[in-house]
Amino acid sequence: MMSQTVEVADEWLKRIKEQLAGVQYGIVQITVHNSQIVQIDRTERSRFDTVKSPSPVKRQR
Repeated sequence: MMSQTVEVADEWLKRIKEQLAGVQYGIVQITVHNSQIVQIDRTERSRFDTVKSPSPVKRQR
């Protein structure tokens, strides 16, 4: 595989920064075709801390 230097237009840099803004957990994927950026995908994940809950309270009937 041969690497190639590619210049990125300011417009694309702005779009990439916008997609990165606010992502805490996730993926920003840039698709390149013929040395040109053609698509930006953003997938966000939600992470929840697992907190041990107290044992359930037994109710009398």
